[in-house]
Amino acid sequence: MEPNKEEESSVQDEAVDKSNFKNCNHIAFYRRQKLLHPGKSLYQALLDSVTLSNDSVKLQIINEKNKVPLLVEIYAIESNIFRIKINEVSSLKSRYEVPDVLIKEPTTQRLSLSQKEAGILVLTCASEDRKLHIIANPFQIKLESKDETVLSVNANGLLYFEHLQPPPKNRSQNKEDTPTDSFQENQEDLGLWQEKFGSFLDIKENGPSSIGLDFSLHGFEHVYGIPEHAETLLLKNTSDNDAYRLFNLDVYRHEIHDKRGIYGSVPFLLAHKPNRTSGIFWLNSSETLVEINTKAELGTKLKYTLVPQTDVRWMSESGIIDVFLLMGPTPLDIFKQYAQLTGTQALPPLFSLGYHQCRWNYEDEHDVKAVDAGFDEHEIPYDVIWLDIEHTNGKRYFTWDKKKFHSPQRMQELLMRKKRKLVVIIDPHIKVDPLYTLYSQGKKKGYFVKDRKGQDFEGICWPGTSSYLDFTSPEVREWYADQFDFKTYKGSTDILFAWNDMNEPSVFKEAELTLPRDAVHHGNWEHREVHNLYGFYQQMATAEGLIKRSGGQKRPFVLTRSFFAGSQKYGAVWTGDNAADWSYLKISIPMLLTLSISGISFCGADVGGFIGDPEPDLLVRWYQAGAYQPFFRGHANIDSKRREPWLFGDENTRIIREAIRERYTLLPYLYSLFYRAHTTAEPVMRPLWVEFPKEQETFAVEDEYMLGNALLVHPVTEQEATTVNILLPGSDEVWYDFRRYRQLDCPGTLKIPVTLESIPVFQRGGSVIPLKTTVGRSTEWMTDISYELHVALNSKDFAIGELYLDDGHSFQYLHKKEFLHRKFTFHKNVFSSSCADEIGQYHTKCVVEKVLILGVQKQPTSVTASFQGKKRNICARKSEMEAKVKSSCCEDQRGVSCSWSDYFLFI
Repeated sequence: MEPNKEEESSVQDEAVDKSNFKNCNHIAFYRRQKLLHPGKSLYQALLDSVTLSNDSVKLQIINEKNKVPLLVEIYAIESNIFRIKINEVSSLKSRYEVPDVLIKEPTTQRLSLSQKEAGILVLTCASEDRKLHIIANPFQIKLESKDETVLSVNANGLLYFEHLQPPPKNRSQNKEDTPTDSFQENQEDLGLWQEKFGSFLDIKENGPSSIGLDFSLHGFEHVYGIPEHAETLLLKNTSDNDAYRLFNLDVYRHEIHDKRGIYGSVPFLLAHKPNRTSGIFWLNSSETLVEINTKAELGTKLKYTLVPQTDVRWMSESGIIDVFLLMGPTPLDIFKQYAQLTGTQALPPLFSLGYHQCRWNYEDEHDVKAVDAGFDEHEIPYDVIWLDIEHTNGKRYFTWDKKKFHSPQRMQELLMRKKRKLVVIIDPHIKVDPLYTLYSQGKKKGYFVKDRKGQDFEGICWPGTSSYLDFTSPEVREWYADQFDFKTYKGSTDILFAWNDMNEPSVFKEAELTLPRDAVHHGNWEHREVHNLYGFYQQMATAEGLIKRSGGQKRPFVLTRSFFAGSQKYGAVWTGDNAADWSYLKISIPMLLTLSISGISFCGADVGGFIGDPEPDLLVRWYQAGAYQPFFRGHANIDSKRREPWLFGDENTRIIREAIRERYTLLPYLYSLFYRAHTTAEPVMRPLWVEFPKEQETFAVEDEYMLGNALLVHPVTEQEATTVNILLPGSDEVWYDFRRYRQLDCPGTLKIPVTLESIPVFQRGGSVIPLKTTVGRSTEWMTDISYELHVALNSKDFAIGELYLDDGHSFQYLHKKEFLHRKFTFHKNVFSSSCADEIGQYHTKCVVEKVLILGVQKQPTSVTASFQGKKRNICARKSEMEAKVKSSCCEDQRGVSCSWSDYFLFI
C-alpha cells in the first residue's frame, strides 16, 4: 500500500526504493552456504546407529570436519508421502520447529528393512512399490517408486547445518562455522554473530544457525510453485545471487520478473513430467532461498540417452530441516497429499464469490451510499463495498472516524437491506496511545512483540509510532479474536468482515521495511524464526474472531496480504500492490496459477491495478479476466482517479456490466468448484497441465488456464489485440465456444479473433456446467433464481458434471449435513440427475429450468430424463430443436424438489 499523503515524504520514497530490499549478495547465510560447492558430502551416515520403530527410522550422521552428529528421522506417511527431519543430537538450546501449519501429526506407516549391504540400507514401505535407499558415505537418500528413482536427497552433497554454539568471548570468527578452508572474508562479511544492512544492525544472540539441503528430481525439467513472486508459472533456472527468495515483505509496486520475496511465502515446489508429478514441502518459516538447476544427464537404462534432471537447493536462515516429499503420482494426488498436511481451502461464504468494490478510501457514509446506489442505477451486481484505513479514528483499528462515519451501524443496515456486505481493513500495527483501549490493554497484558532488550518494540507505520501484536502467542490470538465481539467492536454488525493488510509485517524506517530479525516473540523466539508466519497467524486469529462473534454459526471472510503454507484454511489472498499497466494484468495469471497449485485457491489480483490510472480498454480487459478468477475485486489507491465501473463512458460501462453479470451467472459452477477445493483439494483455477498431464505442449502455458475441469479461459492481455493464439489441448478432446455454443473445428493452437466485447472462453466436451438463468443485485438476491445446465458432449456423446449448494453462509453443511450435491450425466441419449452424496439433505425452491445440450450429431425424436432412477420420456419438436418436458416436477427421497420446467434445447 502506498503511504498516506499525511506521512512524511521520506516514507513514501522508502516504499518505492528497491535499494531498501536485500538481494542474495546481502544475505550472510546465503554467502556462507555458497562456500559449500556441489561435490562429495561432508556427512556420512552411521549405519550402526539405525533404529526402526512402528512410526519411523532414526539414524545419526556426522560431519567429517567438525565431528558434530545430527539426528535423521525418516517417516513414511500414508498416501505416498515421506518426511525427513534433521536436527542436532545434542543442542545448546531447542531449535525452532514450525507449529500450527500441519493440521495434525501425520499418520505414519511402518518402514521395513529389506536389504542391508556394505554402506547401503534399503527400506520398504507397506506397499512394496516404494523403496528408500540410505547410502552411508557420502550420506544420501534415494526414493524409488516401481523401481524408478524419483528423487534423491543430498546427491550434490549440499547438506548444510550450522550447529548452535556459545558465543566466542570477542564474538570473533570461529573457523569451525565455515564449510571450507577459505577464510578470506572477515567476521562482518560472514555475518556469524551480527549482520549489517545499510544503517541497520542485526544482533544474532544465538549465532549462525543456517540449514540447507539439495534434492535431485530425476526425469523432471518442469517445476512450479514456491509463491509469491511476480514471475512466470514455470520456474526458471537460477544463477549465483539470483535465487528465489521466500521472505514476506511490503514491496510497493513489486517488480515483474523478480525473484525477490514479496508479500507471502509457500515453501512448496511441484515437479511434473508426463508420467508423474512430485512435490517438495520445506516446512521452515525463516527466510528461505531456493536455487533451481535443470539439466540433462546420461540415462542409466538406455546408454547415450539424455534424461532431464532438476536439482533444487533449499537454504534457510534458521530452524531445523523438516521436509515432506510428496510422491504423487498424479497432479490431483499431489494436491490431496499437500492438503492432507496443511489443510484444504476453507469453503467461503457465497457472497465472497461475487464482485467486491474497494478503494483507498471511500470518504464517508455519503460516499458509500452513493457508490452503492450507483451499482443499482447502472444495473451492475455487486456484493461487498470495502473501507480502507481512513475510515478509522486516526488509524486506530476497531474504531470509526466519528465525523465521516458517525452512524456506521445505520450505514450497514442500509447495505443489509440491499443484501450486501461491508469489509473493513484491520492491520496488525497498533497506535501507541495510552487512551486507545486496544493499545492500553495490549500493553498491560504484555501482548506486543519485544525488542532484543525486552521492551515493547515500537516502529513507524500508518498511525505513526506503533507496536505490533504478537500473533504467534495463542493467548494473544484468543484475545484478538474477542475484539470482534459486537459489544467490543462498537458499530460493527454481522455483515462486517475483515481485511488484513500490512501484515508481513510492514514497519516503515526499519531494515527491509519489516520487524527486526532480533525482535522477540512468545516463547522467547526471535523474529527471524517466525517471520513468514506472522500474517498467517493474524489471519487465523481474525477468522476465529469472526466465527466466535456468530457463536460458531457463520463462515468468516478474511482477506490477507501476507500468508504461508496453510493460509488457505482461513480465507483469501490477493497479489498486493500491482499497477495499472498491461504487464501487471499479464503477470497476474501465472501469479494466481502458482498460488492455486500451492493450496491457495481463493486468490485474485486487484482489477484495474492498485497504483495509477488504467486506460479504459485495460480496465475492461481486467474486469473480463477477473470475472473468471476466484477472488474478484476492483481496487485503487488514494492518488488514483475514481474508477467505479460506470465512469468510463456508456460503451465501456456496458461491457464491464456484461463481464460482471457473466460472473454472477457462473456462480453455481464456481461455488461447486470451491466445494471440491474444500473437500478434495482440487484447485479452482489450474494450469492446463493439471488437466492434460501427458501433453508437454501445455507444461509452460501461462496465458490461459482451466477454471475447474470444464472451462478454458484466455484473458486478453495485449493492448489493441485483434487476435489471440489459443491452445485447445487434447487430440481427442471436443471444445465449444462458451457463449456462441459453436463446436471448434479441431483442437490444437488456433488463432481466434477478439474484440473488446469479451475474452475467449471454451467449454470442454464431456462436461456439464450449472449456471443461473439470470442475475440479481447481489448473490443473496439470487437464492431462488432457477438454473440452466450446459451439457457439452465429448466424442463419445457423453458428459458429466455436478452442482453443490447449501445456505451459502453457515457451517450447517458441515455440522448438520445440510447441503445438496447433485450429479448430472448424459449417456446413451439419457440425461440423468442423481445424488452425488447421500449424506446431504437440503431443501431449496430452485428448479432446473433449462438443459442446453451441445454437440448432438442428429436431432433426436425423443429423450429420456432420469431423476433418482425414475425415467420420463420427453417428446422433441424437430423444427424448433427443443424437447418439452411432460412432467415438470420430481421429488427425491430426501425431500429436495427439482424441476425440468419447459424444455431441453439441442445444438
